[in-house]
Amino acid sequence: MTVGNRVPDVTFKYRVRTDGHPITYVDTTNGGENPFVFKDVTTDEIFAGKKVIVFSLPGAYTPTCSTYQVPGYEKMYNDFKDKGIDEIYVLSVNDTFVMRRWMIDQGVENIKFIPDGNGEFTEGMGMLNCMRVVGFGPRSRRYAMVVNDGVIEHMFVEPDSSEEDPDPYGVSSPENVISHL
Repeated sequence: MTVGNRVPDVTFKYRVRTDGHPITYVDTTNGGENPFVFKDVTTDEIFAGKKVIVFSLPGAYTPTCSTYQVPGYEKMYNDFKDKGIDEIYVLSVNDTFVMRRWMIDQGVENIKFIPDGNGEFTEGMGMLNCMRVVGFGPRSRRYAMVVNDGVIEHMFVEPDSSEEDPDPYGVSSPENVISHL
């Protein structure tokens, strides 16, 4: 995908709390009722009528993602809001359980997490990257983009990894992205 293209039309599988909601089921693994259900969230729900930043990364809990990228976007959230950004999302080819736990562990209060468990959005973006050499399998390339009402306005794609730099990071950093707004 490039600037001017629409983001792929996919449905993400989120796991959401239903406290106070009549839909519960018995989960024998935790010994009681489970207050969570699956919820479908479409790309239209995320992008329609909003100007958002999405940054994507190879995996939850990975060093660069957890040390720099997520904390950086979280810290600069209000700076992006001041530049006209409505929401900031982090996307990874991880399931909703992993993404939710990672969000809690990171202490995130502002940015939102998108679980692309099947890699459908990532594949539609042309960003699916085979990382079998490090035991990850198919994952997302590291990138960031500014999306206005579903249309890509800016793309910030990290270069391919190399022996000298196996995990390039800088182009998709919050500092670089905000400098282009």
